[in-house]
Order: sequence, then structure tokens, then C-alpha cells
Amino acid sequence: MLDLNFVRENLPLVEEKLRQRGMDPVGVLKDFREVDTQRRQAITQAETSKAHRNKASEEIAKLKKSGQDASAAMAQTKELRERISELEKTSSDLDARLREILAGIPNLPHASVPVGHSADDNVEVRRWGAAPKFDFTPKPHWDLGVDLGILDLERAVKLTGARFAVYWDLGAKLERALANFMLDLHTREHGYTEVLPPYLVNSDSMYGTGQLPKFGADSFRVPHGEKDLWLIPTAEVPVTNLFRDEVLDQSRLPISLTAYTPCFRSEAGSYGKDVRGIIRQHQFQKVELVKFAHPEHSYEEHEKLTRNAEEVLQRLGLHYRTVALCTGDMGASSAKTYDIEVWLPGQQLYREISSCSNFEAYQARRANIRFRPEGKNKTEFVHTLNGSALAVGRTWVAIVENYQQADGSVLIPEALRPYIGAEKITPKSF
Repeated sequence: MLDLNFVRENLPLVEEKLRQRGMDPVGVLKDFREVDTQRRQAITQAETSKAHRNKASEEIAKLKKSGQDASAAMAQTKELRERISELEKTSSDLDARLREILAGIPNLPHASVPVGHSADDNVEVRRWGAAPKFDFTPKPHWDLGVDLGILDLERAVKLTGARFAVYWDLGAKLERALANFMLDLHTREHGYTEVLPPYLVNSDSMYGTGQLPKFGADSFRVPHGEKDLWLIPTAEVPVTNLFRDEVLDQSRLPISLTAYTPCFRSEAGSYGKDVRGIIRQHQFQKVELVKFAHPEHSYEEHEKLTRNAEEVLQRLGLHYRTVALCTGDMGASSAKTYDIEVWLPGQQLYREISSCSNFEAYQARRANIRFRPEGKNKTEFVHTLNGSALAVGRTWVAIVENYQQADGSVLIPEALRPYIGAEKITPKSF
């Protein structure tokens, strides 16, 4: 969420940034200016009425003390009380409306974000490695997985429905090995602290990271008594909210956390896209990186976090490119995002495997996460960052497609062999 005073004092800038996102400022800001003006007027009038009431109360006391008739002053006080009550209700209603408008305003793109309308306008900033060359036509993972007996989509449909998967034998071990490898790399070498959060969160947590109210249809809601719980769409939600409504000491910043969790997404509006294989699932696993940073250093931390995610692919020997998302392709909460896209030879395309974002104070303001600067009494909002490092299922896909052999087997990258206890995946039926 953006700061109310900032929006009020910088409306032309906010409108321009919304246009850069490809959004209609009128449709987003709605009647912000009018509601804000009316709310401030109601507050001012209420304060003025309170001053008059206090003065009238003093007058009543004087009249009674001197034995004079105070009925007129008492009637005036009653009218003022009723007027104050009406004004306070009006200001409260307008305040709720204002917060509703603010909650619907996306974050403002950082000045370094390329301006554009779609993914076609994203800017490649670097790439690593080279695409593997084959002396045969490489297969996509949905064929390789079935041929090897490590991926079973048909039985997953029987168990649950479309867009779920069952992994067998070395396919399951590969998934587990990837998660352990990523967690070990980030905790042992990159300085992150591992955390295991709940997989169900409350609505306040979803609101804090920006999933609610706008993106509720993209998540799975679980009715629970009088309140709803939500299956987490990403570990970003519970991990970021660990410090909701807390004040952190500046000396603790940056706080770097990593978590491995399943992620659940309804994928509302995506039907017909990526229907083959396990690219777009309702349930998938992911290792997430989350940082709480000092505002002066958050972009430095953003670069570090992105490099940490890239190193996973480098250790696995997977060719990738990193792109800066343009203003029209970024998520609503992000001020700047890098997408890391891995090469998939079986599909002959690059596929996003990680999004690394700096949200600045947008999430922290919604979740009320602050820090106390050294030598100051007033607190400030931290900057929050997060990135996938990596989406485990898509890394599984990348390994199977990039390391496939002419005989139908798949080599296991050297970095993963100690975790799996095998060098190759060969066909096996179940």
C-alpha cells in the first residue's frame, strides 16, 4: 500500500506511473481526491465542533455556579454532540473508503524499470551458459517423464484432478534432492536462515503481502469456523508476515530467510495455458528467499538476492537469461522485478523459473512491519524483497529436458548426485 500523504501530494506522479503500468488512473484512483477532501473537511468540522462544545460546557458550569438559567447552553451542547457524532461517522466511513482505494493502487515502478506494455518489452540484462546441443530431437518433459516412469499425470487426475502430478522413484527423489540442495546452498553459503512456516494462513496475512483483496480468486480459500484460512500461494506470504505488526531493530537488518513449502494456486483465468506437463500446476513446491532490508540498501539486497537465485542454475549447469520486467508486466506489489528464465530444449523456449522482486515499503505498510533507526525515536517501514530460488518443479523440468540422452535416459547433474545416490535416471515402470 502507498502512503496516503504521498498519494495526496504526488497525484500527477501516481497517475503517470499508473499509465506506465498500462492502467487507467481514473479507474484505479476512482474518487480519491473527492473522498480525501470530504474526509479532511469532516475531521476539521468535528474538531471545530468539539472546541465549541468544550466552550459551551465551560459556559454551562459558569451559569450554574452563578445560579443562572443554563438551558439554552445545554441545548446547544446537545446539538453539538449530535453534530460531532454525525461528523465522526462520516469521517470514519470516508476513511474506510479511502483505505479501500489505497489498497487497490499498485506499487509505483522504480525509476530504473523499463517502460513497456507487455512481456515483449522486457529487457534482457544478462545470460549465463549456452543451450545444450543434441544430435537427436530433444523431447519435452511430459514425454520423458512418462517414458522413464518418473512422472504420472493420469493417476494424479484420478486422485485429485487436472494440473496435479505424481512423481515416482527417482522422479520423487530428484524433487526432494533439488529442495535440499537449494536450502543447503542458501543457508550454508548465502547466509539465509531456514524457516518452516504453516501452509495455511489467515486473511490478514494474505492482505499483508497484497494477495487480498484483489487476487483472492487466484488462491484456494478454506472456510474455518467464523474466519477463512487460505492455502499459501507462495512461502512469501507466511514468511513476510512473520514480522507483521512488529518493530525491528536496525542492527538486525537485513534479515534473510529461506523456506521450502508447497504452493497452491487456483490459476484462475489461465485455463488453456500450459496444459501439458507440470509447468502450471495447482500444487507445486518452491524454495523461497525473503529479505527485510533497510530502505537505503534494499536495491543492493535485491541484486544479491537475484544473484543467489541465479547461482542455483549455475551450480546445476543450466543455461538461463535474466530479464528486467517492464512496467506493464510487473506484479501489482512490486517496484522492480527480475525474471530468471531457464532454457528448455524440449520446448525450444525460455521459461520463467524465478521472479525476484523489491516491494520497497508497499507490503510493509500493509503488514505494519517497521524498524527503529539508530539514534531516532520515530520508526520507519522496512523494505521487503522476495524471490524463488527456485521453483522446484520447473527446475525438475529443466534438468530432465537439458540432461536427456539419446537412449532416453537422463543424467543427474553432479551437484545433485550426493543427494540422490545415482548418476542417471533410466526407464522403470510402475
